[in-house]
Amino acid sequence: MWSVDPRTGKQRERVADEATAADVDAAVRAAHQTLPALADRGTRVAFLRAAAKRLEADGERIVATADAESALGGTRLTGELARTTGQLRAFADEVEDGGYLDVIIDHADPALTPPRPDLRRYKLPLGVVAVYAASNFPLAFSVPGGDTASALAAGCPVVVKAHPDHPATSALCAAALRAGAADAGLPEDVVSVVHGFDAGVELVRHPLVSAAGFTGSVKGGRALFDAAAARPRPIPFHGELGSLNPVVVTREAVAERAEQIGEGLGGSMTLGTGQFCVKPGLVLVPEGADGDRMLDKLAGTLRAATPGHLLDDRMRDAFLSGVTERSALRQVEAPVAAGAGEDERTVRAGLFTIRAAELGEEHALLLEECFGPVSVVVRYADEAEIESVLDKMDGSLTATVHLSSAEAAGDADAAALLSRLTGIAGRVLVNGWPTGVAVAPAQHHGGPYPATTSTSTSVGATAIERWLRPVAFQGTPEALLPEELRDANPLGLPRRVDGVRE
Repeated sequence: MWSVDPRTGKQRERVADEATAADVDAAVRAAHQTLPALADRGTRVAFLRAAAKRLEADGERIVATADAESALGGTRLTGELARTTGQLRAFADEVEDGGYLDVIIDHADPALTPPRPDLRRYKLPLGVVAVYAASNFPLAFSVPGGDTASALAAGCPVVVKAHPDHPATSALCAAALRAGAADAGLPEDVVSVVHGFDAGVELVRHPLVSAAGFTGSVKGGRALFDAAAARPRPIPFHGELGSLNPVVVTREAVAERAEQIGEGLGGSMTLGTGQFCVKPGLVLVPEGADGDRMLDKLAGTLRAATPGHLLDDRMRDAFLSGVTERSALRQVEAPVAAGAGEDERTVRAGLFTIRAAELGEEHALLLEECFGPVSVVVRYADEAEIESVLDKMDGSLTATVHLSSAEAAGDADAAALLSRLTGIAGRVLVNGWPTGVAVAPAQHHGGPYPATTSTSTSVGATAIERWLRPVAFQGTPEALLPEELRDANPLGLPRRVDGVRE
């Protein structure tokens, strides 16, 4: 596996060999053997915090290597490293709190009809988790990212299939995590990394892998999702695949602040050269003079944007092909033409427009994600056309609505539009932009298919739930119960007893 510089396309150094089936088998079996060591919550807390420290200690080298492999820039990657270490510590706090175990105790009550036996419920780790690293976040959604952090927090060892765009970064991050494990007294094999396409397929099929997390393309994710379901013992597959992230700008909002919305949209869709999973890809804007003002400002913002690098040649080729295909569609205009940059390694941001009344079946491509700095603006005449366009859309990670001050104060139509958008997205924003996913307990980063293959989130504290399963004990003597379920609550866990929260 070679490290490649996206700025020049040249190979930089050989990092690792592609894993064979035997290599994958050895990694998974070694990870499986660490399950008992990961069972102690205190040890996991120490491990997650030690891993964060190790990443920070080697942060300068990690950021430099990630920049050389991704061309994302030192400033962006320094922030991403901070996000990565922050979420490791956040999951440590979650484990320390213990609420994720969802302890419920219902004492026996023979007076009920039917009589209730003594029942006690909590959650256990699933087992070895396979993580498929993302291309566009070489830290926060890759080897040390949220899938890995949440799985380890749940008590699940992890085998990561590194992304081919940043093998050297993956190796450095894996070394930091394994050193953190040793610092906490854990076997280093609680985290391991394998490389290569075949390794990814072998991993999802391995009988000791109990669940998988994926961030990537619809095509690749769906293939792994189907493989996970086709196993003799199917496993949960939590995949983030593709998302259009629609935006609706109301007529009143564009009349109130057309230029502000246009400038904000331009900044959001070009952030990271349009390589964020929550980039706004389709925007509904009213016809008329106010909408024209917004588009003029958007066009100016895009023309002023500096051409940027995409993560690799494959993505650049796919972007250019996607732009060409969309440009050839009838009734589609391109007020700002996206395409290749002047140095033949970069791309320029652009914009497509079409009237809602003309958006037909032949325009299905406009309703699919185009990875890179380009978006589609659909001009609508009335609310019925908004509804018509939304009816054509698949699920997304986000949906955004821009409202006027009066609408935001409690307008019934605005409330109805928000309700409509919750049917197609996992996160609904008002008067903001979806790029930027805060790591917070209330965050939800997921959505109806194809945004994700499950109803779970990959960001925030509740991401830990993906790697746990509930188990109930009935009529079990106190001495035989796990400590988490004993009446005395020796671990001091938050719980619900006989219907009362403690």
